[in-house]
Amino acid sequence: MEVKIDKNNKLKFAPALLKWHLSENKRQMPWKGEKDPYKIWLSEIILQQTRVEQGLNYYKNFINTFPDINQLAGADDGRVFKLWEGLGYYSRCKNLLLTARYIVKERSGKFPETYDEMLQLKGIGTYTAAAISSFAFNLPYAVVDGNVFRVIARVFGISKPIDTAEGKRFFTELADELLDKKKPGIYNQALMDFGAVICKPVSPLCQECIFRKKCYAYQHNKINELPVKLKIITVKKRVFNYLVLDYKNEILVHERLGKDIWQHLYEFCLFETKKLLKPEEVTNLALEKKILKAGKYVVITKLTPLKQLLSHQLITGQFIYIHLTTKPVLKENYILVRREQLKNYPFPKLINNAIKEIFVEKK
Repeated sequence: MEVKIDKNNKLKFAPALLKWHLSENKRQMPWKGEKDPYKIWLSEIILQQTRVEQGLNYYKNFINTFPDINQLAGADDGRVFKLWEGLGYYSRCKNLLLTARYIVKERSGKFPETYDEMLQLKGIGTYTAAAISSFAFNLPYAVVDGNVFRVIARVFGISKPIDTAEGKRFFTELADELLDKKKPGIYNQALMDFGAVICKPVSPLCQECIFRKKCYAYQHNKINELPVKLKIITVKKRVFNYLVLDYKNEILVHERLGKDIWQHLYEFCLFETKKLLKPEEVTNLALEKKILKAGKYVVITKLTPLKQLLSHQLITGQFIYIHLTTKPVLKENYILVRREQLKNYPFPKLINNAIKEIFVEKK
């Protein structure tokens, strides 16, 4: 049964939060107080599905390399993806480039100044549009992210699941109602910071919480039960068998172009199988496919399989390092890259880890 929200508590929420923000919030980040929509947009895209601690250096590197949207739009795809390397969710990077180029080409480099216009851009949804609108232009749109869900659910005792359409709609409407319409940017930042440093997912600092006396979750011992999620993430398991083919210190690689994970990143010769194969089974497959020629190769190293967990996939990667004695036939989209030049190409984290192991003594 849903708790009835006290109107007086709703009215007092924003003033109490802003007071905390001005007197107690010590959280420092380089984009806080930023008014340039380009920099705000960049920070928000980087922080989607990424912890602030991880995203901080990426943001600084992007701003240093591409200080304005014109420079980002004019950059080579590979250079941008290399800078993004390690952040994951590479569709964000693809959309970042598409949107930058659209704004430069169609809007003469001027970022949209309205919420509805922002929603038309690739990679910008309601959360990002609200963040840019409120932070850059002080428009009255409430930001609703994981921190906001958590604070509102606990303080007001809301058990509607946050991962359902009904729950998202309810939280969004309540967030809009709670929003300080005169100071939306400061309010949104305060609420996100409060969720990050006080009302944390695990071990929240309830004794330091300004809402403790009125917080439903604290008063009813339901801190670990709110917010509610219904959906269980199913993790798909995949096995990638890689042949690292080396011909005279040149490595065979290709760009992933299909609609799958790691699009526009590079990888070695791949055999995806349902289960992990023995190294000799992988080389036999390569012989059948005429990627290897009998008697024309030497297996140098077989790495212990590596793993990378994505949001909905667990990738197990097997890497077999092979010296070729004859030049390989280059199939479509494959290129030979000097070993020392591999660092200039964007690879998934899994493959970068393998490169470090294989070539640690071969620089």
